[in-house]
Amino acid sequence: MNQDIFRISIVLSVALLVGYLSDHMALTLFAGYLAYAYWESVLLSRLLKWMRRKRIANAPEAEGLVGAIAMQYEDLRDHHRKQKRRLASYLKRFKEATQALPDAIVVLGLNDEIEWANSKSGDYLGIRYPQDRGQRLINLFRHPALVSFMKEARGKNPGIEKSLELVSPNNQDMHLELRLISYGDSGKLLVARNVTTIFRISRMRTDFIANASHELRTPLTVISGYLESFEDDFTEEKDKQMRSKIRQMRVQAERMRRLIEDLLKLSTLETTESQSVREPVRIPDLLRSIVVEARAISGILKHDFQLELDEGLWIEGDRNQIYSAISNVIFNAVQHTAEHGCITLRWFNDSNGATLEVIDTGEGISAEHIPRLTERFYRVDRGRSREKGGTGLGLAIVKHILSRHQARLEIESTPGVGSTFRFCFPNALILHKGLIEARSLS
Repeated sequence: MNQDIFRISIVLSVALLVGYLSDHMALTLFAGYLAYAYWESVLLSRLLKWMRRKRIANAPEAEGLVGAIAMQYEDLRDHHRKQKRRLASYLKRFKEATQALPDAIVVLGLNDEIEWANSKSGDYLGIRYPQDRGQRLINLFRHPALVSFMKEARGKNPGIEKSLELVSPNNQDMHLELRLISYGDSGKLLVARNVTTIFRISRMRTDFIANASHELRTPLTVISGYLESFEDDFTEEKDKQMRSKIRQMRVQAERMRRLIEDLLKLSTLETTESQSVREPVRIPDLLRSIVVEARAISGILKHDFQLELDEGLWIEGDRNQIYSAISNVIFNAVQHTAEHGCITLRWFNDSNGATLEVIDTGEGISAEHIPRLTERFYRVDRGRSREKGGTGLGLAIVKHILSRHQARLEIESTPGVGSTFRFCFPNALILHKGLIEARSLS
């Protein structure tokens, strides 16, 4: 900057001197200004040509402001070049790492178009990169479940992860688990994992349980029949002890029968597709019929049942499955609530959907047990559960039934105070009595 001021001072001084000697002061000043401006434009033109060059070249030699700009630009370009090499190295390492993964990785854009995919994507999903770059995923992989899966994922907040299991389009014997993760403003990362081995093991386990349960049912029925006959034979006073033993065997045989029935029910829920039966379910009427049975089970305990029901609120689904889920929770409440305890049933609609609450004043459950209550055979108190005839499968069945109706189970409990079991059904399943009656009349 100082050099520029010095140079323009020299030019003006010379112009003033020449103007003074020639008696044309204005003309010489103007000529000096033009000469200086031309010289600066030449320097700036050289600078611009150098800046536009893609090849590495030395900066034009210049002093003052133009030279300072050239030096600063050269530093920035060197920094940018190093940064570019560093990013290219990171990208190369990322691609090498994703290519080495056993899972298929697909980067999707705003409209689910393919931006990048690793080699496993071709084996699992039939995606060829870079040939399929820019193609929408659902155009290449036409599957109703995948189309629905991608539509549901749109509009989700970043970081939300969804999953789907389906058969590979390239290999009908391969089962995939797809996970879609949103990131940034519009990016999505699709990860496809080969879960064929896990699927086969799960299917073998399910088939074994189903087959074993079927095979056990017949001999158990025979054993129960003989035990009932033996119990009727021991009627004399002296046979009291033997009669008591046979009665205990019958109780255990009945418990085994219930366990087999629950295993078969759970196996059916796991192996069949989502519920095919779609019918209006009158939840208020269903709850009243279950309460009649619950009062019979309560017997001498004389529980107090309170009902708060929205009579016009129905849902669409499988009536038998919903009956099984609700009765399971209500009967559990009866078994775990002390004499003269209160069991409240609330059926209402709010902004989240239709909700059923089963509230008891029973013994309650400690917080550490609640996350595991829906696991198979998990018991808070094993001894007490066996005494009450529980199989340990009830809440697992409830969870599967609700899942098939896109509903969820929420559990709140305080030891010594009681528990609340909450069924939350989505708005999509809600039916209103007035609309159904109007539809049937039309």
